[in-house]
Amino acid sequence: MSRRTRRRLSEEDRALWQRVIETAVPLKPDAPRPIAELPEAVAPPLPSKEPQAPRLPRFQVGQAAGAVPSGDDLAKPIAEHLSEAAPRMDRKRFGKLRRGKIEPEARLDLHGMTLAQAHPALNRFILDSHAQGRRLVLVITGKGKRRENHDPIPVRTGVLRHQVPHWLHTPPLSQAVLQVTPAHLKHGGEGAYYVYLRRAR
Repeated sequence: MSRRTRRRLSEEDRALWQRVIETAVPLKPDAPRPIAELPEAVAPPLPSKEPQAPRLPRFQVGQAAGAVPSGDDLAKPIAEHLSEAAPRMDRKRFGKLRRGKIEPEARLDLHGMTLAQAHPALNRFILDSHAQGRRLVLVITGKGKRRENHDPIPVRTGVLRHQVPHWLHTPPLSQAVLQVTPAHLKHGGEGAYYVYLRRAR
């Protein structure tokens, strides 16, 4: 687009404008008097450049998040969570149970099973034990193998060890289970659970 050059008024235009001013009657007498001559014709201003967005200061993702917690697993270990749960059975018997002084009446070993295999096996074992009037059974899950995990989302070690307590606290097993707690070392420690069953009706 070519830029227009400024055009000055000719003498004839100036004279014509002067006559218009002399014969004009102002609408508002108090308003300032019109200028004696037309302003010079000015070429329209060039379009201004688009304003640039302000530059943001350099930053790093998470710089304001504070200290990074150590380790990937932010949840409490399952054994600690179960140990902190209030006993729902007789306290004296619960103390004996945690010290390994009560012998389980039956045991189920889930070692080597997938979740799809372990869930129905656990359901069968608990419901059958409850129907037979057993009070204390042992469920062995194993501690799980430690392996290098390069995934962006951390994976818990010992899938069965973390899943079994959840199954025991949800229907249909929750109706038969009174207490779940980690087993004593003599019965498998953190790789096994004592499951104390309700009295069969």
